[in-house]
Amino acid sequence: MAKFRISKMTLFGCGLVIYVLLTMAVLFWYQDDVEQMSWVDRQVFNHKIISHYQLQDNISQLQVLERLGSPDITMALLKSGFTYQVLYYRTHRNAVDGITTADECTALLFKNRQLIAIGDAAVSQYQTIAANAN
Repeated sequence: MAKFRISKMTLFGCGLVIYVLLTMAVLFWYQDDVEQMSWVDRQVFNHKIISHYQLQDNISQLQVLERLGSPDITMALLKSGFTYQVLYYRTHRNAVDGITTADECTALLFKNRQLIAIGDAAVSQYQTIAANAN
């Protein structure tokens, strides 16, 4: 009976290919779960996702909530039949106090559940709408 010999390099190559395939499978098909992230990972994740948002992409509030989860802070008002809601997602830390404040977040402003402003523009527009709502 002939002996079947496999070289160490062949075994190493097969193992490397399996490792690469498994790693790629995780990266491409595993969806990040924001509820399981540490606060540090979550704020980096929030910043990364929000930085890719473009107003012309017609992003809905539901899409944002599905991707980023619950916001850290939220405010809403109804004016002239339109619902305005600003969602704040923590994207950086200013103080080591265990409290998330609006200045540590990036704001997303929605009008009737459609994204209309991001960041400082969102805060400014919401404040203007709120001031004129009275």
